[in-house]
Amino acid sequence: MASGFLARWFGRKRLPSELRYEDARRVLESHQQKAKRELAAREDAPPEALYYLACDDDPEVRGLVAANRSAPIQANELLQDDTSAEVRGELARKIARLMPDIPAVERSAIQDRLIGLLEKLAEDELPRVRAIVAEEIASCPTVPRAIARRLARDAEMAVCGPILEYSPLLSDEDLIEIIATSGAPGAAAAIARRACVSTSVSDAVVTSRDEDAIGELLSNKGARIREDTMERIIERAPGIKTWHKPLVVRPELSMRAVRRIATFVSRALIDELRRTHDLDRETADWLKARAQSRIENGEEEAEPAPRESIRDAYAAGRLGDEIVMEAATTSQRASVVLAVSLLSGVPATKIEEVIAAQSGRGIAALCWKAGLSMRTALAIQTYIAHVPQPNLVLPREGIAYPMTQDEMRWHLQYFGADI
Repeated sequence: MASGFLARWFGRKRLPSELRYEDARRVLESHQQKAKRELAAREDAPPEALYYLACDDDPEVRGLVAANRSAPIQANELLQDDTSAEVRGELARKIARLMPDIPAVERSAIQDRLIGLLEKLAEDELPRVRAIVAEEIASCPTVPRAIARRLARDAEMAVCGPILEYSPLLSDEDLIEIIATSGAPGAAAAIARRACVSTSVSDAVVTSRDEDAIGELLSNKGARIREDTMERIIERAPGIKTWHKPLVVRPELSMRAVRRIATFVSRALIDELRRTHDLDRETADWLKARAQSRIENGEEEAEPAPRESIRDAYAAGRLGDEIVMEAATTSQRASVVLAVSLLSGVPATKIEEVIAAQSGRGIAALCWKAGLSMRTALAIQTYIAHVPQPNLVLPREGIAYPMTQDEMRWHLQYFGADI
């Protein structure tokens, strides 16, 4: 897929389809910016020309060189300290995708220099650049473990989230330490979503008392949970209705756990307990009697949760401004990110990236894509992203979006959220 830079200039061809060295030299001598941009995007451009264009005054030209897979390593090294964050972002995306899927002992000197670039970009001052690196290398098993560990400890969720959820390079010890020490909201929940979660990591998630993380753990069929750890969860569960359904369908519950869960879940979930688990006759009869008692006492269902589950609201077609506004004004960052992701179709990591960048215009564009109001966008800017007052994007005439649709699409494209 073409990068933002490449997509912007696609279709404006001024150079021949078969590029000669003389064509490239003529462009460099002409100083015509449109022609230089096209040359910078050409993968068949001479390496010398791309190196020269990496020093161009126009950030568009430098960004196209940064995105160009054929740019020589010398050009890439020039661009690693570029003054433009967008240029560094394009370079980070390219270098991460060029990471060789081979063991370190077989890497060439050039590949080692690429790794050096990746290490530098993983320490970039802007979360957006670090987030691009993290997203691209999250599942790669051959990047240096030190890079994965550094990104996993980042304070920004857009950076650490993909690594915590997907990287095979983090040990259980790494994950347990991060659960205990990370300041990134949602870090424990990302770990709880990993394809495989050991019993020791599950213990650490439960010990954290992070409600969202424990909910993710219960919903994760790849998470192994000790019986005594499950007992600790059940002790807290009566007042946390978002845990009830994941608890009921959790595999390998003990008969004792089944009976305890049945004391506080709705009648419908008691029926699901009976259907889901291989129960002994005594427990099955006890559950049946308990469900019948609920009916006779007029307890058809448990009382609705005071704050509806985001996923349940979305499935029921009720997710909208009212629920998202409440989540934002009560600083429920994970719920807001999930809601905007579900409504817009944009991955949660991209939404975290926009929030981490404290981009008021980016947040407004996401809310517009999600079909939410500008007032909701302002609440997310204020209570979730903590956008500085001078940078807040305010509603026009109190309710309307202040940007045109083309402007909002541009900001979505900038953050790679134009899906």
